[in-house]
Amino acid sequence: MGEHAKYGSLVKYPSLLTVIGLIWAGPVDACRLALVLAIDVSSSVDASEDQLQRAGLASALLDPDVEAAFFISSDPVAVYVFEWSGRYNQQVLVDWTVVDTPSALFDVAQDIATSERLHNDFPTAMGYALGYAATELTRAPNCLTQTIDMAGDGVNNDGFGPIDAYSAFPFDGVTVNGLVVNGADFEGETDLIPFFRNQVIRGPGAFVEIANGFDDYAAAMRRKLLRELTAMIIGASPQTRLPKG
Repeated sequence: MGEHAKYGSLVKYPSLLTVIGLIWAGPVDACRLALVLAIDVSSSVDASEDQLQRAGLASALLDPDVEAAFFISSDPVAVYVFEWSGRYNQQVLVDWTVVDTPSALFDVAQDIATSERLHNDFPTAMGYALGYAATELTRAPNCLTQTIDMAGDGVNNDGFGPIDAYSAFPFDGVTVNGLVVNGADFEGETDLIPFFRNQVIRGPGAFVEIANGFDDYAAAMRRKLLRELTAMIIGASPQTRLPKG
């Protein structure tokens, strides 16, 4: 079976939002997007940086343009949030939640903002985190698309990496985007952006968003969420056309 098989049991658009909302008529399903948000709590992330990313993610979710993008369609978005570090260190912050009202979105953001870090002394096992995320997607609501947001400030340095995870876990139809927290002053982190571009992101339209340090986390997350929440709607059908001018 090999080493990886045994882990199978584990682990700016704002100006367009109103127009797109008026012309979008997507297929009806339980939800349009199952979105997994994964935040890095490995040992390279100190306590203040961890608070910046939790507060930044919560702030981005409550940004008015992001909120508008969540509710641009009558088909809601389902969200799952977890923190990750070492091989067996994944902790759920928000279990699968269908965000079908502004109060549901507020509750998700509040749960993230008030969450507390479980581990702070483990390395960066990104392959295991991706395997965990893929496994959690198998019990997600029945959505039209599935996306994993992998945020981190370091390359994989523990256990198998992302490429092996993609071979060992169920990733059919799953898009993986990356949020690179750039500027970490650690040996070996100079190739962080190429690592995300070449080994982490996966699927049609997958992309890397870059935060210039943890102070920029909220702004980068906002940009990333806007792209993800509006991408399917913008490209939904050949009949969908934005007005000129």
